[in-house]
Amino acid sequence: MHTKEEKMAAFGRYLDVLDALRENCPWDKKQTNESLRPNTIEETFELCDALMKDEQNEICKELGDVLLHICFYARIAEEKGEFDIVDVCNRSADKLIFRHPHVYHPSQVGVPHPRPLPYVPEESENAENSEFAGAKTVAQVLDNWEQIKQKEKDGNTSVLSGVPVSLPSLIKAYRIQDKARHVGFDWEDRQDVWKKVREELDELEAELNRDDREQATRELGDFLFSVINAARLYKLNPDNALEHTNQKFIRRFNYVEAHSMKVGKPLTEMTLQEMDELWNEAKQQEKNTPCEANES
Repeated sequence: MHTKEEKMAAFGRYLDVLDALRENCPWDKKQTNESLRPNTIEETFELCDALMKDEQNEICKELGDVLLHICFYARIAEEKGEFDIVDVCNRSADKLIFRHPHVYHPSQVGVPHPRPLPYVPEESENAENSEFAGAKTVAQVLDNWEQIKQKEKDGNTSVLSGVPVSLPSLIKAYRIQDKARHVGFDWEDRQDVWKKVREELDELEAELNRDDREQATRELGDFLFSVINAARLYKLNPDNALEHTNQKFIRRFNYVEAHSMKVGKPLTEMTLQEMDELWNEAKQQEKNTPCEANES
C-alpha cells in the first residue's frame, strides 16, 4: 500500500483539483451548502449500498464522492473566512485524542501531532479523563465514550442530544437505546426483553382488533422499538438485517417477474399459487449460491 508521504501528496493533489474546479468550472462556482446537501445525502446512501454489497471497487469510488463533499463544504467555509479543511482535520483529531484516554495521555490533548503512548495513570493523578484510561475492552471503551463526550466544551448537553433528529427512524431507535445503555439504562438480563416484545405485540393486536387506527399506530411503534431493542441486546444490527431482507425480497420478486415476462403472462394475471411456486424456485436457486445459503 502507499506510504504516508504518498497519502499526503494525493490529498494535496485532491485539494488542488477542487480549488481549480471551484475557480474555473461554472457548476462548481455556483454551489452552496444548500445546493450540495441533497447530493451529499444521495452520495452517502450510494456508499452505504456499496458497503452492504461489499464491492471494493464501488466502495473506493463512493468514498471519493463523499470525500469530495467534505472538502467542498470546507472550501465554502474557507471562502467565508469561517474555517478550512485544516480546522476540520484538527478538530476531529483533537476529539479522537480526547475520547481515547486509554491510548493518549491527557497532556497530549490539543498538542499538534501527538503520538499515541501506552498510558496508565498514577493513583494520585487527577488529569482530565484519567479515570477512563484503564479501558482495555471494546465494551469499556464504548461505555466511557458517552461519558467523555459530555465533558467536552462543545459536546452534547445530554445523553440523547447527540442523536441526529434526521436519522432514519430504525437507526435512530437503535442509537437511542445504545446511548442509554452506556449509562446503565438497559436490561440486566437480555432474555427479559422477550417478555416486553410479546407484551407489545399483544397490545398491538388488541388495538388492531378494536380497529383503532391511531392507537394501533402507537402500539406498532412500541412493538418495533422493542424488536430493535432485542436485536441490539443480541448484538444484531437491525438496519443491516432489514436491508438484507429487502435485497432478498427484490431478488426473488425479480425472478418471479422475469419468469412472467418470459412466458408472456403478466403478474396481474397470475394466481397467488403460481407466484408462490416461482418464489420457491427462487429460494431453491439461492440455496445453491454459497453467499446466500444461510438466507431463508
